[in-house]
Amino acid sequence: MKIDPTLRALADPTRLRIMRLLAHMELAVGELAQVLGQSQPRVSRHVRILCDAGLAERRKEGSWVFLRSAIGENRAPPLGAAAARLLAVAERDDAAFAARCGEDRRHLAAIRAAREESAETYFARHAAEWDTLRVLHTPDGPVEAALAEALGNAGLGALLDVGTGTGRMAELFAPRASHVTALDKSPEMLRIARARLQHLPADQVELVQGDFTALPFDAGSFDTLLFHQVLHYAQAPEQVLAEAARVTRAGGRIAVVDFAAHDREDLRTQHAHARLGFSDEQMLALLSNAGFAAAPPVALPGKPLTVKIWTAARSAAPVSSPKPPATQESRP
Repeated sequence: MKIDPTLRALADPTRLRIMRLLAHMELAVGELAQVLGQSQPRVSRHVRILCDAGLAERRKEGSWVFLRSAIGENRAPPLGAAAARLLAVAERDDAAFAARCGEDRRHLAAIRAAREESAETYFARHAAEWDTLRVLHTPDGPVEAALAEALGNAGLGALLDVGTGTGRMAELFAPRASHVTALDKSPEMLRIARARLQHLPADQVELVQGDFTALPFDAGSFDTLLFHQVLHYAQAPEQVLAEAARVTRAGGRIAVVDFAAHDREDLRTQHAHARLGFSDEQMLALLSNAGFAAAPPVALPGKPLTVKIWTAARSAAPVSSPKPPATQESRP
């Protein structure tokens, strides 16, 4: 980040307002236009200038484009932290600017409400399907408690929630993480997760669209990875766990919450499960081949499905080529 482009980018009141808004939450371009009371093309031009100066980051998610601040105490130091402090001081010392920023933030309440309404509509549309699945296994509360216990009392560091879905796991473990990245392939599910997570500090959580077979992160980016009821959707779970190992730091941990091996064929035909659960032998082989040393699994029996929690630590040794584990299923 160079100081001249930074100062030029901040030399406009609208761009100052945008940066103060992004300090509070990630926003779509259309949402910014709504808050600012300006046309979307005009806001897009301001956004382009901020992104070119390295002050904001643009991310496409389906047909939407979301913006987040690229500055702060933990981002783009040292100039990023200085720019963040400069913006805070500008609002504190300029009464007119402070009043405008305050009005902008009040408009964020409408954005939050719209997101929550969209989430409620989605839940209502899928409630019957999810209720059908819930009665088959242990309730969510005991599973979440057992997962928290399996992860121990230490901090989780940089946490990646793979297949975040509604964002429940990201929300649950955010207090124990230094930063949370919530990844999902579905733009619609990310919008649901965003509604759930919008109360968290903007610099603590990041939502990313991506595929678990090709994670869009550098090697060794995370201390903890979570796969909560996700791996059974994988056609090639060995490839997914190899990717997980690649982005996990040496000594980092992974937790896989999924079903024990079962014969409920309707979950494959009606709910797109690619795998009918996993036996301990299958999961331990998958983890070992990916470079993880597994701890003893935890079982939470249900009727008829048993939920299993497998945790493992990333070894410092290079990951070997993943090998498909033996399977008892007749179809992949």
